[in-house]
Amino acid sequence: MSVTVTEKAARHILKTLDKRGKGVGLRLAVKTSGCSGMAYALEFADESQPEDLIFECAGVKLLVDPRSLPYLEGTELDFVREGLNEGFKFNNPNAKAECGCGESFAV
Repeated sequence: MSVTVTEKAARHILKTLDKRGKGVGLRLAVKTSGCSGMAYALEFADESQPEDLIFECAGVKLLVDPRSLPYLEGTELDFVREGLNEGFKFNNPNAKAECGCGESFAV
């Protein structure tokens, strides 16, 4: 089981952690919400929790709770710029449908 990041996403995460001056990595989770049923949750983690599964990729630690992992298995996190907007994009092979804004998905 794994979750990965692109080089571009890794650079953005590392730059943000450096600006914050603290943090061990990026926490990825899934919560019940959104127009498609499930929504992604991202936050910078200042410490890991005992139950966290930690994936290291491109110099970045991704922390995932065991409940979220089945929905995130095989996901690649990218950082994209589309027009004037930029942000993280989830390339999730488990998503069978996504809402138009890309914030929520269904499995």
